[in-house]
Amino acid sequence: MAMDMTYFNDMEAKIPRGKVRTRFAPSPTGYMHVGNLRTALYTWLIARSSGGAFILRIEDTDQGRLVEGAVDVIYRTLAECGLTHDEGPDVGGPVGPYIQSQRRDTYGRYAHLLVEKGCAYYCFCEKTESEEDSGGFHRAADPCRSLSPEEARARMEAGEPYVIRQRIPETGTTTFHDAIFGDITVENATLDDQVLLKRDGLPTYNFANVIDDHLMGITHVVRGSEYLSSAPKYDLLYQSFGWDVPTYVHCSPVMRDQHNKMSKRHGDPSYEDLKAQGYLTEAILNYVALLGWSPRGELAEREMFTLPELAEAFDIAGISKSPAIFDIDKLTHFNALYLRAMSPEDFHAAAEPYIRQSVKNPGLDTRSIAALLQARCEKLTEIPEKVDFFEVLPAYGTDLFTNKKSKTNEEVSRRMLESVIPALEETAEWSPEAIHGCLTGLAEKLEVKNATLMWPVRIAAAGRAVTPGGAVEICCILGRDECLRRLRVGLEMLEA
Repeated sequence: MAMDMTYFNDMEAKIPRGKVRTRFAPSPTGYMHVGNLRTALYTWLIARSSGGAFILRIEDTDQGRLVEGAVDVIYRTLAECGLTHDEGPDVGGPVGPYIQSQRRDTYGRYAHLLVEKGCAYYCFCEKTESEEDSGGFHRAADPCRSLSPEEARARMEAGEPYVIRQRIPETGTTTFHDAIFGDITVENATLDDQVLLKRDGLPTYNFANVIDDHLMGITHVVRGSEYLSSAPKYDLLYQSFGWDVPTYVHCSPVMRDQHNKMSKRHGDPSYEDLKAQGYLTEAILNYVALLGWSPRGELAEREMFTLPELAEAFDIAGISKSPAIFDIDKLTHFNALYLRAMSPEDFHAAAEPYIRQSVKNPGLDTRSIAALLQARCEKLTEIPEKVDFFEVLPAYGTDLFTNKKSKTNEEVSRRMLESVIPALEETAEWSPEAIHGCLTGLAEKLEVKNATLMWPVRIAAAGRAVTPGGAVEICCILGRDECLRRLRVGLEMLEA
């Protein structure tokens, strides 16, 4: 008896049509690695550059790999990055539910429809349920391929466990088109009869993707190039149902080096790791966008893009076939550029929590400290170590007072501090302008270069050879009492 098509016709009627629709469909199996973030970004950019819709779908059919809290990581990452979704589990939409485990009945219906069409079959063999092509596949005749519908039904009614497998043509070829790699043709004899529906009634990843992409009206499918080998089987499924094939966009991998893909196992960073290491979200997104894509035309030489600018500039033709190598030094360079480009107010807001990790004294002005850091900082996590001397004068040796370029040694530095301390004590106003005027005026009076006087002042005030900011700024931030106390400590060390 022919299958009732009412359900399937109703599902077809719900499909949104007429504009670009893309989807990011992560598995909640842990962290958001850089490759995943790039897929989400490219998928979002394709939708936004075309005035289309961006859909979030959670693919949780592999129940054994689910990680608690991973869905929250996905939501949080997309929100922080500004990759807003138009439809998804948390915002709803016309073709929900958007979590695969909640669509179980749908997959079962479509798997049985394929059997009805003769494009799939019930398999009762004791085989592993997942048979992805590992590169060494050799087709072996499956006895269940030739079972009559009556035999298969009898075994099902007897309670035998079964899977539903795709019936791949035994001869001929399948050609599919990818927007990056062009037309690719494979021999059908090299493709396995993949499992579509597992014994527990849940679909395999490959089958659920095809069903959901069609029923959600997805026009462009962005995924890693490792799925190229599965694309012919996807195409055959679309053909079996009589559906249009979406535009495939297979992106080459993000590599740790010339030979190895990035992976958590090897300690490669996730998005959250990079944030924890002091990188700005905007810098991460900008850099990730250029991992395998480059702008064209008049923008070809440009590297810095805001997210809206990326949406305007992005086109699929700019995606490269070649793997991209993740260069942490390049990301650090991007991050430094972004830090310098921030307004002083925004930089202070970003830097203050890091300043306060080591500078606990509420009397010390974090805005003034931040102003010293902005042009001298590559990552936010560098800040606590750069400014901890404001809180406590570190132990240091008198050898720091010797500097060839500034023409100082311990004796010269002693004489400079002997003159500086009373001059600063008499300074009526404690401001950068007043301190600068006092010190430069004193240098002129002593007939020495400014650097000869400033070097020992900075060393005594900070106890460091390298500091963000010079002697004037550091003295001003420390305040009159603490600054003079430190200068006296330095003088005592030199007199000992």
